[in-house]
Amino acid sequence: MSSEAAFGARPGSGRVERVKARLLAAICLCGALAGADAAARVFLTQTEALHLAFPDGVSVERKAAFLTAAQQDETKKLAHCPDPPDALVAYYVGTRDGKVVGTAYFDTHRVRTMPETIMVLVDPAGSVARVEVLSFQEPEDYLPLPAWYAQFPGRPLDDTLSLKRAIRPVAGATLTTNATTDAVRRVLALHRVLGAGTEGAK
Repeated sequence: MSSEAAFGARPGSGRVERVKARLLAAICLCGALAGADAAARVFLTQTEALHLAFPDGVSVERKAAFLTAAQQDETKKLAHCPDPPDALVAYYVGTRDGKVVGTAYFDTHRVRTMPETIMVLVDPAGSVARVEVLSFQEPEDYLPLPAWYAQFPGRPLDDTLSLKRAIRPVAGATLTTNATTDAVRRVLALHRVLGAGTEGAK
């Protein structure tokens, strides 16, 4: 008597098990592909982003500040955006020959239900020098093209830094453009409140 008969296995159960195994393999493959797709949404590491912000020859110093409630409120008011910055803020000041060439901030915020992380580089005058997307966990259909982010460099914190003014909206990516514009305004406001990057700027 076979082992299948001994344990009361039904005829064809071996075929069923083989089908189950194939289904399991297909599910695992889909999971692996999904994982690869999620990993592909990490476009830059923090180190890579900082290298773009501060090329060779620039010294970079990490600094941290603990905001008071008053500073958080002031930042939110200046930014005209709904979310205040976190109380603990890390930022990176780049200097060359003792002069500040820029200050980089990393801002993680929710787009729809998932986060986006961007780097905003602020020049010594307090305007945007560069915006880079590090990670984006929403569907990539919601991610604007690089040309959209290229609208930010040279923009100061004023009323024109808005989707209703100087920054063009993008059909199908409204939530992303709103969240990103708010984040850029929040960083510029935070930079102003901290007075970061002003020493040695002149």
